[in-house]
Amino acid sequence: MKTNLLTKKYRMTFDHHTHTVYSHGKGTILDNVRAAYEKGLDSIAITDHGPHNLSYGMDFGRLPDMREDIREAKLKYPEVDILLGVEANTVRRRPYIDVTLEEAGKLDILLAGYHYAVLGSGMLSNRLGLRTKQLLVKNTEMITNALYHNEEAGNHIDILTHPGDKGPFDIAEIAKACESTGTLLEINGKHPHLDIYEIRLASEFDVQFVISSDAHIPEKVGSFETQLQRALEAGLDISRIVNIVKREE
Repeated sequence: MKTNLLTKKYRMTFDHHTHTVYSHGKGTILDNVRAAYEKGLDSIAITDHGPHNLSYGMDFGRLPDMREDIREAKLKYPEVDILLGVEANTVRRRPYIDVTLEEAGKLDILLAGYHYAVLGSGMLSNRLGLRTKQLLVKNTEMITNALYHNEEAGNHIDILTHPGDKGPFDIAEIAKACESTGTLLEINGKHPHLDIYEIRLASEFDVQFVISSDAHIPEKVGSFETQLQRALEAGLDISRIVNIVKREE
């Protein structure tokens, strides 16, 4: 189905993975919220990159500034629910993400995913494109440990971002962990993961999915067509995607 037909048939209700100038994005919080309003979204989350990213991690000391920006954006666009979150970086040591329980307590939503430029994450091996069994095991354990450990600690990860991206991962083991923790599996718009094969594999488990733009520029906020096309080609039941609904006839 062509993307313009998807837009006519389906609507994205929320986009809970977007970035701003507080980390790696090009737009302000107000820019992203304005885009969300113009796209007809009910909700948006501002989820800048976790603090241990050497290239573009956010500064938790600026959370009051971000809250103030959200307050001002809410005054201009009261129709849009605005969440403040973070896209944490997964690492191989406890607590397996670079956001503490105390820091997460100051946020509305917690995302986590694997990225380069993070110490203690196997970034060199993954950056070199190695596809060894040992690396697959270590990468997968990093993700599942992040999910299980933080769930037990009361630091629930709401969305696992672009699983399968930037290295070898066992998607079945990851989906099993998401099933156990109630974490949403993301079908990402900026990265090709989950891909069609991975969606099919993950759908064998009792998990739900979420489509995200992963917007780094405001114009991409609320984009969902390419990701939805992948999901449809994988045979995924639309009812399992929590933020996509059919438009009324």
